[in-house]
Amino acid sequence: MDMKVIIKKATKSDIPAIHKITIEAFQKYALDLGLPDQVKALKETYESIEEDLKKKMVLVAWLGNELVGAIRCEILPPGDVGYISRFAVKPEVQNIGVGKALMCAIEKEVVKHGVPLLTLHTASKMAPLVRFYYGMGYYIHSTTTDRGYIRAYFCKELEVNKKDLIKDVNTR
Repeated sequence: MDMKVIIKKATKSDIPAIHKITIEAFQKYALDLGLPDQVKALKETYESIEEDLKKKMVLVAWLGNELVGAIRCEILPPGDVGYISRFAVKPEVQNIGVGKALMCAIEKEVVKHGVPLLTLHTASKMAPLVRFYYGMGYYIHSTTTDRGYIRAYFCKELEVNKKDLIKDVNTR
């Protein structure tokens, strides 16, 4: 297997693989959390993924000819916050840089849209994920128990260069 991670914009043909990876990754998350019935991602359907392809930025990661990860980001009104969801990497290829590549790619995408803040939720007791997000420059803004467990709301402030935005708009 070629170990170079390639990030691409997701297409409809990626939906079955995105679904499979999301279920695999979030089953592990739910088991590690000890709450197998409370993780919404496990109820995902092909239709909900297709809807996200229309409304959100959806990127996928490839190792060789295998799709091994996905990330989604919605720019929230009025357009100054990006919210990451359904960030998933196949369990057997975690900790080799796939997740980092996806996070870096989504950061670049939101900066192109002039978004200065990226946010996400994760279970606060998932130490490996908390460490990962801290390592990527995120910090905990607050916590919530809206899903029946403590979730940390992470934020990362991004450098948005207004000159680049003007140049980008002028080239469209």
